[in-house]
Amino acid sequence: MKAGLTLNEMAAEITRQHAMKADYLVDTRRMQMEPAGSQLFLNLLDENGNMAVEPLEVNQIAHRQIGTGLNIPAAFYDRMLESHPDLLAHNVNTLFQRESSTRMLRTLGGTARAFLSSRYRRIDNMEIANIVLPVIAEMGSDIRFESCQITDSRMYIKVVNPRLEAEVSPGDIVQSGMIISNSEVGHGSVSIQPLIYRLVCSNGMVVNDARTRRNHVGRTNNADDELVVYSQETEQAIDRAFVLKIQDTVRSVVDQTRFDRVIGLMKNAKDAKMNTEDVPALVKLACREFKITEEESGGVLQHLIEGKDLSLYGLSNAVTRYAQDVESYDRSTKLESIGYSVLTMHPRLWTRINQSAAT
Repeated sequence: MKAGLTLNEMAAEITRQHAMKADYLVDTRRMQMEPAGSQLFLNLLDENGNMAVEPLEVNQIAHRQIGTGLNIPAAFYDRMLESHPDLLAHNVNTLFQRESSTRMLRTLGGTARAFLSSRYRRIDNMEIANIVLPVIAEMGSDIRFESCQITDSRMYIKVVNPRLEAEVSPGDIVQSGMIISNSEVGHGSVSIQPLIYRLVCSNGMVVNDARTRRNHVGRTNNADDELVVYSQETEQAIDRAFVLKIQDTVRSVVDQTRFDRVIGLMKNAKDAKMNTEDVPALVKLACREFKITEEESGGVLQHLIEGKDLSLYGLSNAVTRYAQDVESYDRSTKLESIGYSVLTMHPRLWTRINQSAAT
């Protein structure tokens, strides 16, 4: 599992970011993109056309969402952003005016970080942490916060319960846990999923077929004025039913029955041997099937060979082990989820990959 923040470091970062947030519900006719050298800034204007806030930098996520919201193809948007920012500003500003809509603009420390629907319902990291951390604390002092992180797109809390463990094969011990994630910028719902932690190499595997979610969608927000500033104090509180659902899920996700089922899948995968005629070709085919890049497949192959387990189980562990090597924490967690998808691939797919690698 990729190293991240400690629990205390994550709590400090959530608190720091919470104090720096500002959200606006604004008509796009009151938005204006302005080039400044090689950069683009976003201005929010009052009803008289004056700047209502300091010019905002725009991060990659907000740029992509602006392009999507205005139906500008991503490749064209990126090309203009890199080579012709003045042309991009002209196009965006024209569409802001001609195809106006009310948008939720989320900012952090003077940077526009999300350009979202007016129906977007904010469920912030502070709120999720306040809901789940007391429940996790109730589980006992031996619960481990194995890895936490806050990226531009998501918050992650990865917890391991050492009291629930099993041996897949002699010396190969795994423990049960959970991953709690949330996105404040429209990159996913609140999600709680089981996690398997492998002690021998500190691998994490996200069990991606069992999860609880809550989407960030609610009623359409209205902007009676052209620019509405949102704050945590004015936003409607998360309903009690949702809080109870999250708490109950955290308590139940580390479940003996579910854990035993996954252990059974792991043992079955260990018996699913590879065709060893051309292992690199097999790895490349499997990686392509699960959208692992060509560059990443090389790292997976290396860990497969080092692990000396030429089985489906060995391949899934090679994927989750490689997840520790990638720079992006988001991609690392995605690879932990892909590792489970590899482990549980349909037998006919595994047979086809084996046969294709041998031809």
